[in-house]
Amino acid sequence: MTRQVFEAYFKEQYSLVYRVAFMQMKGHADAEDVLQEVFVRLLKYQPQFENSEHEKAWFIRTTINICKDIIKSKWHSTTVSIEKIPESEKNYFNLPHVKEDETLWAVLELPEKYRSCLYFFYYEDYSIREIAEILGISENTVKTNLRRGREALKEILKDS
Repeated sequence: MTRQVFEAYFKEQYSLVYRVAFMQMKGHADAEDVLQEVFVRLLKYQPQFENSEHEKAWFIRTTINICKDIIKSKWHSTTVSIEKIPESEKNYFNLPHVKEDETLWAVLELPEKYRSCLYFFYYEDYSIREIAEILGISENTVKTNLRRGREALKEILKDS
């Protein structure tokens, strides 16, 4: 892989990978670690992409897998978890087309199975079928997680 090709992937996918990593890890430093590992794997494995959707799906799937590996690691399981995202971290997660979005921060407080489905559906514009493929779950599970996630989100937003 040439330097120019790698830089093109980095410029195109940096924002997406960072947002997905931040959604999973809930912290700037952890998201940056995941981002770095995703691009190391790109260099190491040099996958051949069929089209832009295949490319995007590879980056999302790889990001999610790295996040899961970190979350189930011994280090991560023995450190203190902060459930809510600190205010200081929020400025690292900016969607280019959204100025201010308190709903996003409420989504990030949900359990992972609801958070992922809602995020990919509403913020990355994936269909239920595509979300099922990305997350490796059935379409019915995605639908259930969307419904339950919306209900949980209503409760969070009602309380705030």
